[in-house]
Amino acid sequence: MTPELIAEVAHRFALLGDPTRLRILHTLMEQGELSVGEAAAAAGTSRFNASAHLNRLALGGLVARRQAGTTHYYRVADSNLNNVCDSICKAVKERAQALTV
Repeated sequence: MTPELIAEVAHRFALLGDPTRLRILHTLMEQGELSVGEAAAAAGTSRFNASAHLNRLALGGLVARRQAGTTHYYRVADSNLNNVCDSICKAVKERAQALTV
């Protein structure tokens, strides 16, 4: 991998390194396209905070945005994101189970 590709991978992992962004992404993966307000409510954060996180995710190519009137809607744009999240979640759960035995 080139240094540029490694930097992009690191950037994507950094985007996934925030609990609020993970809650928002999890909600989008489960429910599909949502408005900023809907995503904020589901993730338990303010509209302002959700909007800032969604904007970062959109700039990073993980979510896509569309506008209808004054409302912005977001959906998962990277089809590989579900696989990555499933894999990491599975590993975390397995580790937690192993530590409790």
